[in-house]
Amino acid sequence: MPILNVKVSAKKTPELTKKIADLLLELTSRILKKKREVTAIAIEYVDHDAWVVAGQLLSDQGKNSFYFDIKITDETNTKNEKAQYIKEAFDGFEKLLGNLHEESYIYVQDLRAGSYGFGGLTQEYRYQH
Repeated sequence: MPILNVKVSAKKTPELTKKIADLLLELTSRILKKKREVTAIAIEYVDHDAWVVAGQLLSDQGKNSFYFDIKITDETNTKNEKAQYIKEAFDGFEKLLGNLHEESYIYVQDLRAGSYGFGGLTQEYRYQH
């Protein structure tokens, strides 16, 4: 039941939105073993003139970038799974956007089961019942 919040320095198109969602759904289900049917993704597009890395606009650097965080229940994935996920996600965004700035970030947030949930129930409650 992860949720992903994505920011990408690109022009918004339905095609790119679908490609990003498909990439993240595939990686999240294959590597992190999360259920596709409860995975939510919110994608926000940021203009290159509004994204700054090392004090310089991406537009001045001629680069693309992205950031996303994914919230998962703590103790459900290993360090190796998370490392593989970060590597493959970075590579996937490189293929989608091209000319990717190295300072593009992925944050896998491990949240306590008692503080995280959906549908009005915590993950801890779901585990116990």
